[in-house]
Amino acid sequence: MCLAATMLAGGAFVLASAGVAAEPAKDEKAAEVGARKHLRLLTTQQYLNTVQYVFGPDITVDVKFAPLMRTDGVLMAATSIAGVGDAQLETYQKIANLLSTQVIDPRNRESLIPCKPADEKAADRECAGKFLTRVIDALYFVPPPKEHIARLVDEAGTSADRMQNFYAGLQVVLEGVLLSPSVLLVAEKEEPDPKRPGQMRLDASSQAARLSLFLWNAAPDPALRAAANRGDLFDARKRSRLVDAMLASPRLETGVRAFFDDMFGLEDLETLSKDSTVYPYFLGGVSDQAREQTLRTVVDQLLTKNGDYRDIFTSRATFLSPQLGILYGVKTLPGWNAYEFPPEAQRAGILTHASFLARASHATRSSATLRGKALRELIMCQKVPPPPANVDFSAVENPDPRLRTARERVNQHLENPVCAGCHRITDPIGLSLEKFDGAGRYRETERGAEIDPSGTLDGKEFADVVGLSQALRDSPALPSCLVRRAYSYATASVVPPSSNAMLAQFGKTFASDGYRLRPLLRAIAMDPSFSVVSTPTPAPEKSAAVSQSTNVASNN
Repeated sequence: MCLAATMLAGGAFVLASAGVAAEPAKDEKAAEVGARKHLRLLTTQQYLNTVQYVFGPDITVDVKFAPLMRTDGVLMAATSIAGVGDAQLETYQKIANLLSTQVIDPRNRESLIPCKPADEKAADRECAGKFLTRVIDALYFVPPPKEHIARLVDEAGTSADRMQNFYAGLQVVLEGVLLSPSVLLVAEKEEPDPKRPGQMRLDASSQAARLSLFLWNAAPDPALRAAANRGDLFDARKRSRLVDAMLASPRLETGVRAFFDDMFGLEDLETLSKDSTVYPYFLGGVSDQAREQTLRTVVDQLLTKNGDYRDIFTSRATFLSPQLGILYGVKTLPGWNAYEFPPEAQRAGILTHASFLARASHATRSSATLRGKALRELIMCQKVPPPPANVDFSAVENPDPRLRTARERVNQHLENPVCAGCHRITDPIGLSLEKFDGAGRYRETERGAEIDPSGTLDGKEFADVVGLSQALRDSPALPSCLVRRAYSYATASVVPPSSNAMLAQFGKTFASDGYRLRPLLRAIAMDPSFSVVSTPTPAPEKSAAVSQSTNVASNN
């Protein structure tokens, strides 16, 4: 199988891989339990993580790749692509130029280039070869043939002689390497599985890439690449040791942060905007720090303390910065500091973090509906149907001024039979978060009226947000959603209906392990389905999404 990059008019290029299947349509399912193979485009953070592991953390740029569409609940499931357009290519070229300039900079070259040329004003094939071989071995997902490196060394020499500068010539080639499809893309390959006659599996390099992107959010390190080349990933005991080493690596934190950033939709905080006249305490940079607060809390609870996943929704322990302290009304020291909210603060778990509350609100007001929808879809994997096209929102957007609280206003939804079906799913839980305004600051009243934070979650009544957090923690949908999202994220795939039994088994294992994250990640990485290549077949009439929506409605 070969990867081709075809240049088009205007500088765009189309990337194609012979034999690489496209993402299955939502009306397909897998004939065998397993994921499809993909041609995957690295995310911005995966690309930068990979580059920084090779060149160091100081080599970086503040540029974003094109945004992805959320698929099956996670952005990672949308990284399978068919092409790259002009605008994207321009972004990649800019990133590659900035990164290569930093690497070749006189302040960095002594530590990053393992040799010095005999003459800085001329080509030096030996030195260029040492550098480019090391870089390509670390960046390319599939080792290239020797003649490929030789050709790059020739190009570096030609450029060096033309510009009379060894380092300038090297930079030209390094920029091309950083822009290469072999770095930006993972072209997964399949091969016959000798242990399962008639089935296909990912080859060693593809499995190493999938493992590393799943657990570390970066390309494989030299040790994992070497293990893949030896065939260790096909030996259960050796694979087990490799996965355990990856789970014990400091890089796991990077991978876990990326997964929960994706699952909880925290990327929306990058473009979050609040009206400064309504929320003057939602200062510049607060949304970024709210995102960081939640990720630090997740890492502390699930990795540092090796805690129960469900407890992140009830724990009062978190981390605060001075800017967040202003929002929360708490005095804090400079930098990030561990903090535990007292019971009277009504802060229990990440539902009461500004990252969740502000994200699921409007620019000038809170929203019980948006918050309930976010809880259902992001955290419980339950699809809330979109509103009908002919819905009249005026009763909510321009309410009767006598209706002072959100509870009074959203009753307009519940009294309208066109709206009531969906709003019974979202509003009873969203209203329990109304003691937090649209920026996430605590309040007791709205327009002079006392706020009633009581509600119900799937028939379970509670008096306030602490009760909601506990009801969510006790809901079986909470851990089952994490299992589903983790598998979809790991394989960059839409999870087909045929995988439901497998997900249920993962869920049982997750429960028996005390709902701890590392064992779940290990179970997914070690399961044969992680590397089995499935073949699509027609699905039943009802899609997974429709079934899921029906289940939500019937439960409410």
